[in-house]
Amino acid sequence: MKQIIEKFNIIVGHLQCREAKVTVDEEHRRVSIVLDDDVVRANLSTLVTSLDYIFNLILRREGKQSFVIDLNYYRKERERLIAELARAAAKRATMTKEDVELPPMNAYERRLVHVEIAAHPTLKTESAGEGKERRVVVKQIPE
Repeated sequence: MKQIIEKFNIIVGHLQCREAKVTVDEEHRRVSIVLDDDVVRANLSTLVTSLDYIFNLILRREGKQSFVIDLNYYRKERERLIAELARAAAKRATMTKEDVELPPMNAYERRLVHVEIAAHPTLKTESAGEGKERRVVVKQIPE
């Protein structure tokens, strides 16, 4: 574990930010990085994706399991918004008895929706579309 933290600190150090804090949750395979820098705030979504790719590439090369990388709580907030969107879609599908199509999402976000809707016994989800237009559709289970 100490080696993993050192690798994260080396890569984060190359970003040359004023202050960096790296926290590793080995049990849930999550790494939280907090950087205090205007450049990071301006390019947050791109940096999260890039750091996730780089870190997990290094871990795979060493035969270690992948981790979810979160930068300045971007993913945590995004996960909260996706869960909220899924609950709103579930409510709408239940009330209107019609399919509710959500906006395009990446695979990780679609999985969050599928997991959230799985708790509703009268609803099911399906992914529809191709590539960047892939989305989740919330549907009523026929009685």
